Amino acid sequence: MELDIWEFIIKISAAAFSGACMGLEREYKGKPAGLKTYSLVALGAATFIIISLLFESSESTDMTRIVGQVVVGVGFLGAGVILHDKNSTIVKGLATSATIWCSAAAGCLAGFGLYFPLLAFTLFVILINLIFGYLNDKLNAKISKDNQ
Repeated sequence: MELDIWEFIIKISAAAFSGACMGLEREYKGKPAGLKTYSLVALGAATFIIISLLFESSESTDMTRIVGQVVVGVGFLGAGVILHDKNSTIVKGLATSATIWCSAAAGCLAGFGLYFPLLAFTLFVILINLIFGYLNDKLNAKISKDNQ
């Protein structure tokens, strides 16, 4: 079981950078989770993947279990940012929660050393949040105007 420190640093740096990019977009929009949260989630996910890769040649290790546990664990973390208004049907924080989940996926990609898919994935997450956030705001403004 040997871990190359430079490979480790590159992987966790890629994870943290990806998470920071996602967090920057959320921070800019004033959402409850931002740079630190997304960076740490991606960093943690990458580290768990890297640890699991140390046992890659072991016959008794099921590599898919680590990824599965990251997905489930981050799901609970993401649930903490979802808020439901008791007096209405409004639910807030779903996109933030989904983006936290995506930052964990980005960490997994970095942990496996899949840097080009990580770049594409990070860009897609940010673009989806920006474009659909803009469209959502426009649609909500139109609905509010129509209801007055």
